Amino acid sequence: MNSRFARAGDTIERLVENSFRAIDDGAYELKRSVSHDAISVKKAIFVCKHAPLITEVKFSSPSRGKIREVGTPAEIAIAMEEAGATALSVLTQPYMFDGSLGNLLAVRKAVSIPLLMKDIIVSEVQIDAAKQAGADCILLIKTVFDRDLAESGIEKLYEYALKKRELNVLVEAHSEGEYADCLSANYELVGINNRNLADLKIDMANTERLIKKLGKGRSVIISESGIAKPADIKYLREAGADAFLVGTSIMETDDVGTKVRELYNAL
Repeated sequence: MNSRFARAGDTIERLVENSFRAIDDGAYELKRSVSHDAISVKKAIFVCKHAPLITEVKFSSPSRGKIREVGTPAEIAIAMEEAGATALSVLTQPYMFDGSLGNLLAVRKAVSIPLLMKDIIVSEVQIDAAKQAGADCILLIKTVFDRDLAESGIEKLYEYALKKRELNVLVEAHSEGEYADCLSANYELVGINNRNLADLKIDMANTERLIKKLGKGRSVIISESGIAKPADIKYLREAGADAFLVGTSIMETDDVGTKVRELYNAL
């Protein structure tokens, strides 16, 4: 498939290409929808008694390949909620992540905590699908828009999700420039990704470095990627993170509930 986005070795452009491919293939078309008023992710974070975890239902990833083959999305989600998860991130990108809107719908029926539709969002089509499938929040990755890879600018899709579809929006940054822009825009939820999407390498100190240099503004800061043990949670909280998005280290364990509980009780 020829694309203006495809360049060898560029992970983010391959991810974007997959999103447009999924749209063209009808992956975001739903025959049924969920009637659901969005739950505030920010409120859920601040009422959490221990470590506010956004745990991720994810079966594959570009960096690790296949992560888990045991358990349905609903079963995994229930175990996460019962173990203390503040919110759940559900992968809906079919290519490279083995995600689907079906997974999101199944999880929505199974749990009552906020759900983040985790995808490489490039179009209003995906935001409409998030609302229909019962998501409370969507993810916008800053570098996708800074590189003009989406069908619209970040401001347009942010406002569309927030105002038209009444969804929470998590804006993800990795670099200093991206993070500074997020703080300047006063986005309510800002994710600092410790993984560089260009080469998929993880640097856990990225969260500490950015917060130390630029502060947090009025945003709720969620540290993402590389979190595997209670010591990581403690370190990131001391660095200033308000919440923690954790995927692979939970999904690759035999007992999801025990792992979530271990991380939840870190604080």
